[in-house]
Amino acid sequence: MFKLLLIEDDKTLFHEIRERLTSWSYEVYGIDDFSKVMEEFTAVKPDLVIIDIQLPKFDGFHWCRMIRTHSNVPIIFLSSRDHPTDMVMSMQLGADDFMQKPFHFDVLIAKIQAILRRVYNYSAEQIELKTWCGATIDFDKNLVTNDTGSIELTKNEIFILKLLIERKNNIVSREALINSLWNDKHFVSDNTLTVNVNRLRKRLDELNLGHFIETKVGQGYIAIEEDSHD
Repeated sequence: MFKLLLIEDDKTLFHEIRERLTSWSYEVYGIDDFSKVMEEFTAVKPDLVIIDIQLPKFDGFHWCRMIRTHSNVPIIFLSSRDHPTDMVMSMQLGADDFMQKPFHFDVLIAKIQAILRRVYNYSAEQIELKTWCGATIDFDKNLVTNDTGSIELTKNEIFILKLLIERKNNIVSREALINSLWNDKHFVSDNTLTVNVNRLRKRLDELNLGHFIETKVGQGYIAIEEDSHD
């Protein structure tokens, strides 16, 4: 049974979401003291976090930053505000998905199922190490290492990198990436993919690898091998 941590201060909505998720056999935990979210997170050790942006004490962005300093657990943001920047900020902080309130519960459940299936089925596989542009990539540990150093990527970032490297020197369409990541393109803004790829590039820049992920306008993205880039 997967454990979900639902960080939502609207008690009516919290109980409604928990009831629906419990009926799908998820174990759902909440927050009693919103100044001690990290203590609850550490105690629960959830498989996925659902977090509202507007919270008492500190907002959801703050707690996302805190969680990301300790864990790559999947995170879904909820927001009642109609601000496009909320979604962009969520993805930049390492969230896996974003939902605007009010939302349909079936959509939330579909997103949760897709993320859990992608993250934990994928992580359960013992994936061999691969090399790309002089770097060693450990898909099991989400690590990219070269002579410059080592970085740990989020689940979305490593998944995008895996898809691109599997078809290196070939364009992977935006539609194929969206469908692989979120299962249903109808529920995902095209900008969500752009934000995720840009975040991946920014992380890879720490190892001087970001420029090997190229954008093909109107088509998709391509992972270039080092000798093909010259």
